[in-house]
Amino acid sequence: MKLAVITGFLGKTKDRFHEYNKELDLDAKFSLLSSIPGYSGVEVVYPYETPQAAELKALLAKHKLQVAAINVNVKGEPEFRNGGLTSTDAAVRAKAVRFIKEAKDYAKAVGADKVTCCPLGDGYEFAFQYDYAAAWKNLVSAFREAAEYCPEITLFVEYKPSETRGKCFVDSAAKTVCLIRDAGSKGLGVTLDFGHSVYGGENPAEAAALVHASGIPLYIHINDNDGKWDWDYFCGTKHYLEYVEFIHELKKIGYDGWYTSDTSPTRWDIAGTFEANARLSNKIEKLLAQPQMKELDSLVKLGDYLKTWKFVEQHIFGLGD
Repeated sequence: MKLAVITGFLGKTKDRFHEYNKELDLDAKFSLLSSIPGYSGVEVVYPYETPQAAELKALLAKHKLQVAAINVNVKGEPEFRNGGLTSTDAAVRAKAVRFIKEAKDYAKAVGADKVTCCPLGDGYEFAFQYDYAAAWKNLVSAFREAAEYCPEITLFVEYKPSETRGKCFVDSAAKTVCLIRDAGSKGLGVTLDFGHSVYGGENPAEAAALVHASGIPLYIHINDNDGKWDWDYFCGTKHYLEYVEFIHELKKIGYDGWYTSDTSPTRWDIAGTFEANARLSNKIEKLLAQPQMKELDSLVKLGDYLKTWKFVEQHIFGLGD
């Protein structure tokens, strides 16, 4: 598997009450990641974690890493507090689109083939707070304009049910597909975050199948949570069987891209947390490659779930007779 990490999680993080781990510069983060077995990629955040292109390329070469994606932040600036891409102020919307375009320029300069964007500031909290039709029109227009700029760099839209807004406008796989179809651009894809899908009430495997059937490219973030909030736990700790099905579905549809850890170590050792993601994910991939696993799809098609469940007991949970 091609495994990467969002590098913001390799240093100090914080929640409303605590700070975790220590501040590291990008060189130290890359050094830490290169010491963790299984990883070869990074996702770095524009404009807050992106030095000059030549400097980033030198750091990547030094630590033998590749860029999985450039993550463009369109929520952090003060102007974006009430929405960037859906702001009622045209100048604010223009700044958000400019950030995406600049991220695509940066991606091209450092040799990345994609930019991912999660428009978390674009949403609402209350009834009668927004003109929904106008907000959707602005989203479509913004993503169309950004996708058409430097089209060889695909722009992936990451959906999330909530945060930083009470409800994000782009909150599900289906709505993201609608957004991309309305934008009418081939330069757009979907970033499918396993945890966002789970706590949004989706089945991540079904979401992956939906996006693929729509002819839209996928990019994958991996983690887990309790279905109530986006805790960014390490993989398989809450939804093991769903994670196995997710990887199985991605293999069925021919996904061969990055599996990028959007996982927050907080109270757990950073290297150990990401090593756990890699260890479990690679074990699942090896499990799914075993000859007997070919029977699984036939059982699913047969439609007798008691037989399917017995297979799951024996070959996924390892519970023999």
